[in-house]
Amino acid sequence: MIRFTKNVLIALCVFIFIGCSTSSYVTTQKSLPKVYEDTNATVQKKNNVTITLFRLNNYTDTPRAGMRASNLVEGVLLSKGYVIKNRMVEKVPTLKKARSIAQNDGSKYFIYGGVSEWRYKTGIDGEPAVSLQVSLYKTENLEVVWSATGSDSDWGNASIGTTAQDLLHKMML
Repeated sequence: MIRFTKNVLIALCVFIFIGCSTSSYVTTQKSLPKVYEDTNATVQKKNNVTITLFRLNNYTDTPRAGMRASNLVEGVLLSKGYVIKNRMVEKVPTLKKARSIAQNDGSKYFIYGGVSEWRYKTGIDGEPAVSLQVSLYKTENLEVVWSATGSDSDWGNASIGTTAQDLLHKMML
C-alpha cells in the first residue's frame, strides 16, 4: 500500500511539473538551407552558407531584448555550421535596407524578425516567458526561405536565456 501511494504521488508531481512549462512553435514547411550534405557513407560536403544577421525588432518593454535574442540566434546558427555576418549593433533597418546591406556583405541570405515577449512572469515563481519570430530571406529576391514563430515559458529557476535558446533549437531543427 505504501509503495502504491509513493508511485501515485510521484506520478502526480510529474504531471504537475510538466503542466508548468509550455512551449509552442510553428515553422514553414521548408527547413533552413543545409550546411552539411552526405556525399557518401563516410564523407560530408560542407556548403558555405552565409547569413547576414540583424538585431531582431524589439516589441517588448524589456530594453535590448532584440539584441539579446539575436545573440542567441547567432550562437545557434554558428553551432550548426553557418557563416554569420553580424549586423546586430546597427539600428534595425527596413526590410529593403536589410536586403541591400546583405547584398553588400555578399550574403546569400539574411535574418529578420522580432521579439514580442521577453520577461519574467509576475507571481510567486516568476517563470521566464519568451516569444520570437524569425525569418530567413533570400538576398537575391526577398523570398522567404524559412520562417518560424515560437513561444515558451519555463520553471521559475530557469533563465530567459536558456528558455529562449531551447526554443530556438526547436524552431531551427
